[in-house]
Amino acid sequence: MAAKRILFIHQNFPGQFPHIVAAALAKGYKLAAIAGPDAKGVPGVDLRRWKLSRGSTPGLFDPATRAEADLLRACAAAEVATSLKKDGFSPDLIVGHPGWGEMLMLGEVFPNVPQIAFGEFYYKAHGADVNFDPEFETASLQADMRVHAKNMGLALAYASADVVVCPTPFQASTLPQGLQARIRVLHEGVDVGRARRKPGARLKIKDGPVLDGSAPVITFINRNFERLRGFHVFMRALPALLKARPDAQVVIIGTDAAKGYGGVLPGGQTWKQKMLAELGDRLDLSRIHFTGPLPHAEMIDAMSISWAHVYYTYPFVLSWSLVEAMACECLILASDTAPVRDAITSGVEGVLNDFFDVEALSRAMIEACDQPQKFAAMRRQAREKAMTLFDRETIGVPGWMALIEEVIG
Repeated sequence: MAAKRILFIHQNFPGQFPHIVAAALAKGYKLAAIAGPDAKGVPGVDLRRWKLSRGSTPGLFDPATRAEADLLRACAAAEVATSLKKDGFSPDLIVGHPGWGEMLMLGEVFPNVPQIAFGEFYYKAHGADVNFDPEFETASLQADMRVHAKNMGLALAYASADVVVCPTPFQASTLPQGLQARIRVLHEGVDVGRARRKPGARLKIKDGPVLDGSAPVITFINRNFERLRGFHVFMRALPALLKARPDAQVVIIGTDAAKGYGGVLPGGQTWKQKMLAELGDRLDLSRIHFTGPLPHAEMIDAMSISWAHVYYTYPFVLSWSLVEAMACECLILASDTAPVRDAITSGVEGVLNDFFDVEALSRAMIEACDQPQKFAAMRRQAREKAMTLFDRETIGVPGWMALIEEVIG
């Protein structure tokens, strides 16, 4: 019997799918992928990159801008799919991320082929990340309509899918009620075997000290420093910590870019620049170490010496970094927001505080430094929870492969 064929769709292939792709190849499936111009290939996968023939229409009705961009990418992907079909590849299953529109027209090229869509998020003007933080946002009908209009491509893709896979219950809850029956909650998984506390770990700070965890270390990780991930709250909580604990060191890992999920600041200012200007000499910068992005092994070193790891987020997609910190048995000090509650019960696997309560975060960090043994059981519970919900080898990949085999029939 001929091998079954799967077509993967992701602008940044393999995106969230590298380990699922590897497992499918190992099972003997024949694979192809359609991706954006800068996507990287995977050995054994026939990768076809789409290319836009034109850009967005200048002066287009503003709420329609995202829908047009999604449709342009959809049509470009459909053209690539047509060439793939002419070359003899007709899939038995399509698996993709619909976030950029490429899945929208695939049913016209490959009718009656089942689709699994990755349901990362569904935009909402209220009840999720938008309008969550009144300090930086002013709600208006025009802005709210623009947010809702961003869903036009997602709604069509989810409606066309046979199954929508959402990584967490909160992310699933953002999708409309009419789509809930086709949702499966299944996290793609994190390598909790690799993400684990390393005894004797040390972190060399460039042009700074070597930290070994013998004195308090507070860690914070953002792919990009921004308000959506609570960077401003964390920075505002540091002066009280640094005053109360003159031996404490702070390690901040990530990129300081002007643009992030939470939008841009005026004049191209970054969030690091904004917070350093706001807090001024209240911060002892000799004890605050901005490392930039780190290789994964060094990030594990940082979490291994951490006395407390701070993770704050608006109601949005859950970060892999939180799961890895849990797997490294960090004491998690996090925001009491819906995506975090999917991973952590306050007082069991970590300590949750109101997102906007800066003083509560300061107190939590100080207590973590003053009474580290108080939280020993919580650290162990965090790793156990990470293994139960997010282990790639026992949860993520097996779950995805079982679903693929179920849908492909």
